[in-house]
Amino acid sequence: KRKRISKSLSYVLRHQPDSVGLELAEGGWIEVDALIHAFNQSGKLLTVEVLQEVVAENDKQRFEFSDDQLRIRARQGHSVDVDLGYEAATPPDWLFHGTATRHLESIFATGLNKGNRHHVHLSTNKQTMLQVGQRHGKPVVLAVDAAKMLSDGYQSFVTGNQVWLTEEVPPQYLSVAPD
Repeated sequence: KRKRISKSLSYVLRHQPDSVGLELAEGGWIEVDALIHAFNQSGKLLTVEVLQEVVAENDKQRFEFSDDQLRIRARQGHSVDVDLGYEAATPPDWLFHGTATRHLESIFATGLNKGNRHHVHLSTNKQTMLQVGQRHGKPVVLAVDAAKMLSDGYQSFVTGNQVWLTEEVPPQYLSVAPD
């Protein structure tokens, strides 16, 4: 049940807030009371307690409450137009991206592109990226020379759950990560 709610939250907070009659406010926030009401109206029973459990137990920490606990948002991964307000940050020298081996030819030709999302997602954790790659087929982890990207003028942003975001990663900054 919690996994279904988490998937529904991702859908609403990242892609289709209007599917339950909501609209994201500045920064991607939605009032908790409005979200609970909208879920309940659409037949998905939700309480504050369940919502707090789902946010706390989400393995990737995709969601966050505002400091006063009155609003909630997805930290990244949006396909709807939203400015999350992240400030540019200095990344570690190397970041990683998980994908499937079948995508390598295209990636090494054109780089990592954000597609229908706002950013390319990167991590400092190779194991996490291996798991991401497994969702798409035979996994491979790519190393991203983030220090070189930074020196060449590319910006990176970091979310509260330590996901690094960037607009794109051109192919010259990519290699297959060593095991």
